[in-house]
Amino acid sequence: MSHGNENPKESFCELMNDNFFMKCALDLARMTLGQTRPNPSVGCVIVKEGRILGMGSHLKSGEPHAEVLALRQSGSESRGATLYVTLEPCAHFGHTPPCVNAIIAAGISRVVVATTDENPLVSGKGIGRLREAGIKVENGLFENDAKQINESFFFFHKNGRPRITLKAAVSLDGRIATRTGHSRWISSESSRQDSHILRRTVDAILVGSGTVVSDNPTLTARFPDGAPQPLRILIDRRLRSSTEANIFNSDAQTLVFTTEASDPNIIGALRNKGVEVVPLKQDFNVPQVISELALRNVRSLLVEGGATIHGAFLDSGIFDEVIFYIAPKLIGGVDAKFSIGGIGAETMASAYSLDFFSVEKIGEDLKIIARPKQPLPKQLPG
Repeated sequence: MSHGNENPKESFCELMNDNFFMKCALDLARMTLGQTRPNPSVGCVIVKEGRILGMGSHLKSGEPHAEVLALRQSGSESRGATLYVTLEPCAHFGHTPPCVNAIIAAGISRVVVATTDENPLVSGKGIGRLREAGIKVENGLFENDAKQINESFFFFHKNGRPRITLKAAVSLDGRIATRTGHSRWISSESSRQDSHILRRTVDAILVGSGTVVSDNPTLTARFPDGAPQPLRILIDRRLRSSTEANIFNSDAQTLVFTTEASDPNIIGALRNKGVEVVPLKQDFNVPQVISELALRNVRSLLVEGGATIHGAFLDSGIFDEVIFYIAPKLIGGVDAKFSIGGIGAETMASAYSLDFFSVEKIGEDLKIIARPKQPLPKQLPG
């Protein structure tokens, strides 16, 4: 990012200040991860003569954006100040007026943006409007950090489908349950708590009917802060899940994919409970379900299903990340349940090669995040 300052000493000092204040804005954005859906998490800091005049982070969809909150704090002192923001300010009317209008009206003289917005309603337009108004705009400071905060947001707008994570808790020998089907608990309490943090950051969680029948999960993120719950998605070809299952309670919205051959009485009972039921014309396939979710603006999907569902995603080649919590336990047994089923690879050469993105110890367990080495299909066929 160029500052255009001919004095090297002043340029270095300005850069140091820019780095510091943008890091503050990035920290503000990180603090609201998971609570702004479907909007991205954004932080903003307003500075004049090295003094912070206002700070803000977008708190909830439909409420003022980070820039507006920071401008409210800085008030009339905003004139001639520098505004640091982690995402390009919006230039369109949504639930709230365009942020660029408020920035221009406040008399901000310089704006430092971490990254351009991928949303076509915004991309380049916000920066363009600010420059047209005579405001100096610099873009790209800590761009990678800003994009990582809203990784799924950027992925969705670039690729037209949700970013998909396959997640499982397994024993050291790869089992998710004993030969009798007993699975509580493979992972430690610390890992389960970390899993709830993960749930809090995604738009939707997907499981199959086998998981609902055997475990009866609620599939909510257990946090007291009032953040919106992710959409719960159930794949149930024959609607064999009980209509009284926890996944159908009122704690969060639920979407069920089934087939047209399912009992219409059960479909009616679920719809009476406020559950959205989508009967597919053909049997479950991953691309069709993902296309339906993309139409509903689901930008990030956490797949927590058993071997059948995980196997379907692996066989489809449509996934972007794998998270395994590995417990220091050996279950054994040829009839014990494994984490991934499906058709699988025929040869080692056709197996998916992954890169370890991170490995950390959580409680007694290891949490491993891995991502495909080779690019998988980013856009759905057709």
